[in-house]
Amino acid sequence: MVSESYPSKSVCVIGAGPSGLVAARELRKEGHKVVVIEQNHDIGGQWLYNPKVEGEDPLGRANKFLKVHSSMYHSLRLASPREIMGFTDFPFVEKKGRDMRRFPSHREVLCYLNDFCEFFELRGMIRFNTRVEYVGMAEFGELEVAKELRWVVKSKEKKSERVVEEVFDAVVVASGHYSQPRLPIIKGMNCWKRRQMHSHIYRVPDPFRDEVVVIVGSSMSGQDLSMELVGVAKEIYLSAKSSISEGFSKVFAKHKNLHLCPKIDSLEEDGRVLFVDGSSVTADTILYCTGYSYTFPFLDTKGIIEVDDDRVGPLYEHTFPPSLAPSLSFVGIPRKIIGFPFFESQAKWIAQLLSGKKTLPSWEEMMKAIKEFYQSREAAAIPKHCTHDIADFEYCDMYADKVGFPRLEEWRKELCVSSLINAEANLEMYRDVYDDFELLQVARQSPHFTQLGEKAFEV
Repeated sequence: MVSESYPSKSVCVIGAGPSGLVAARELRKEGHKVVVIEQNHDIGGQWLYNPKVEGEDPLGRANKFLKVHSSMYHSLRLASPREIMGFTDFPFVEKKGRDMRRFPSHREVLCYLNDFCEFFELRGMIRFNTRVEYVGMAEFGELEVAKELRWVVKSKEKKSERVVEEVFDAVVVASGHYSQPRLPIIKGMNCWKRRQMHSHIYRVPDPFRDEVVVIVGSSMSGQDLSMELVGVAKEIYLSAKSSISEGFSKVFAKHKNLHLCPKIDSLEEDGRVLFVDGSSVTADTILYCTGYSYTFPFLDTKGIIEVDDDRVGPLYEHTFPPSLAPSLSFVGIPRKIIGFPFFESQAKWIAQLLSGKKTLPSWEEMMKAIKEFYQSREAAAIPKHCTHDIADFEYCDMYADKVGFPRLEEWRKELCVSSLINAEANLEMYRDVYDDFELLQVARQSPHFTQLGEKAFEV
């Protein structure tokens, strides 16, 4: 809780997805006055499926603010087992009458988040159907004295279009990063006359029936959509800029209408797609499964925080801008992690900084750590746009140690690795066929489930 020397802060949390919800909970737990601003009609963020994509630009390039936030397609299922996903004190348990599979659909994740929201009584803090239009500094003095900063937040209610301007002691940005399409630069892309779209607005396979489809990208969505479309499209040509996984290679071997191609060299006005090896195909649709970019169209920090080739920075531990922390912070920036527990550790750190229980290193120390981190990524030949790709349990443990938060349990790590190995063995069926029952038994006998599981059943 807050102390006399650190009175309760007014805090605006932007977004009511998983990261925003757990941030709101931790902030309230520390005695802060919290307002969560959510642009949609309900909680969930990415997990709030929206089938109505007709009004969205197919490539996400038309507007400052996208009309559609969620990139979930109808058939999407978790790539990781439910056991590892839950917040540390609220297990993701099966419930009768719902999707009880270990790798459930996106709808079951939304149900879990609703359960979390109801159990911790978070809805009263949330303003729905309200979009944040502007966040900027109310005071701009010495940057090292960031704790004195306050923030102007302008938000617009969708129905009335009324703009509300407020001042908060702190802002937590939890707006997600799987909405704004990241697109490749391809010669002829602006002249190609046939359908081009990003997976952001893909929902169901039927519109592609009997088409020749070129899919660009071989990561998670490229794999999923290739396997989904192979049953309805005439031919699928998947363009990959690097080698594909062993598990994905086995899928190609099974389907005669699924073809692996190199990078695209150019697009021709007559509908041809030319590849760098000289081959070509005439396509009906190009579907870009090329990932997403970080974007904060509402945020004005006078150039202090910038997004440079998807590097959001400078950020200390992917969370705090040294010149503006702790009054400005970000939750949910890292990728390739076990998300919900990590968001929880970020939220706890932010809440305790604002209540005075913890302090950050000096500005100089944080900037030095950021510089060293960037140098280590460059030395490892990791592209700048992968700055926030973690894929490292040791980093998550180190982060938890800084916060005084429990490290990831070993069973979470082992189940995560097990699912990756199973996917390599059978990408098409690993969500339904698995042999990690001993690991699963260890997880189910852990305090996370035996002591906390009943809490999740109470809602």
